[in-house]
Amino acid sequence: MRLLIPTILGLLILSFSCQLQKVEEIEALPILGNHLIDGEDTTYHVIPDFTFVNQDSTLITNQDFKDKAYISDFFFTSCPTICPKVKTQMLRIYDRYKADERLLLLSHSIDTKYDTVGRLNEYARNLEVSSDKWHFVTGDKEAIYNIAEDYMSLAIEDPEAPGGFDHTGWLLLIDSERHIRAYCNGTDEAEVDDFMKKIDQLLAQM
Repeated sequence: MRLLIPTILGLLILSFSCQLQKVEEIEALPILGNHLIDGEDTTYHVIPDFTFVNQDSTLITNQDFKDKAYISDFFFTSCPTICPKVKTQMLRIYDRYKADERLLLLSHSIDTKYDTVGRLNEYARNLEVSSDKWHFVTGDKEAIYNIAEDYMSLAIEDPEAPGGFDHTGWLLLIDSERHIRAYCNGTDEAEVDDFMKKIDQLLAQM
């Protein structure tokens, strides 16, 4: 028995060392955005403070994403072009990570007049998703349009665009420090496949 104890301890230490090595071998995702460089110091781009209202009439702020990663996008419920395609891909992500508490989803409506809380609630119910996992938010129009720029996305009213709004179909991966770590074209299934690999990379290092 005395001989077994050192052997067991040695195996446990070896196993733990291998796990640490595997984590270290995972390539870290870059921090994206416009950074401020002052000599050897770099101030990385971060998503600023925000306050919006979700489909359950609950105020949603940065604190709701504390110590978590999340996927962000911009859409509107009556969008006749890219939004249905993007939401199909977001649903793939939702289904894959539904049980993983480290990851949430955040969709900003850019049609703050039509997409009321009630409308967003109906939209979420039709998708059959949980509001604890996926927040559909509305709020002050300028606040949403301004923060879209911080997410490297476009969100503007355009009477000539289908549905009256012009916006990108990006999906963005935000880490627990509010840094943008990856993005993809949310209408492209192959790009979303690669994007989910990057989500796995980030979660493996949390």
